[in-house]
Amino acid sequence: MKWARVAWNGTVTDAVPLDDGRLLLPDGTVAAESDVIWLPPVEPRTIVALGLNYADHAGELSFAAPKEPLLFFKGKNTLIGHRGRTVRPDGVNVMHYECELAVVIGRPARRVKAERAYDYICGYTIANDYAVRDYLENYYRPNFRVKNRDRTTPLGPWIVSHEEVGDPMALRLRTYVNGTVVQEGDTGDMIFSIPYLLEYITEFMTLAPGDLILTGTPKGAVNVQPGDEVVTEIERIGRLVNYIE
Repeated sequence: MKWARVAWNGTVTDAVPLDDGRLLLPDGTVAAESDVIWLPPVEPRTIVALGLNYADHAGELSFAAPKEPLLFFKGKNTLIGHRGRTVRPDGVNVMHYECELAVVIGRPARRVKAERAYDYICGYTIANDYAVRDYLENYYRPNFRVKNRDRTTPLGPWIVSHEEVGDPMALRLRTYVNGTVVQEGDTGDMIFSIPYLLEYITEFMTLAPGDLILTGTPKGAVNVQPGDEVVTEIERIGRLVNYIE
């Protein structure tokens, strides 16, 4: 199953894809993808994100791979939908995309064992977790401004159910800037797997339905500029389009 969240005729509604690329709304309306405003497909209470969860990405930033998950929180203010626009702050030297598999929690999760982790997952979506590297202070404390600026985390377009995705630890990730592939990776290369992360996080906090875990990005971080089109793609989930201004 695959679904989105959109604004149509002044209302917020779910939508599912049709075979011809159009969207089917709950009232039976069929709309073109270009006729709706795409919203983040979920409204999380909590967003937990991973830093340096791919060894190759840690290496390109001259960091050692972490011995345990490097977690931080993100605010809901960061989220925008498919085809949204993200502002590059004036005067910064490096701002780059991060294609990430985002886990959507399906039911209250507390002290979940890794072997039962997938029972608590509703599905998956794509996050593009932009980072402004000028603001990074050090390995252990990602500066708040790096990951919590308004509109710097496009999310979507779809949530795809766990059953449809299958094994989330065997998905190909790619990022394109203006049509050129600039980042490639595989979720199987994560340092800390999704079942491990769910057990680790829920040992000390409860995750609620709709909460998100952003699982990190592989190497391939490239500086982006106003006017760029950035497409993040994950196998079996879709393509998320974003524009830099």
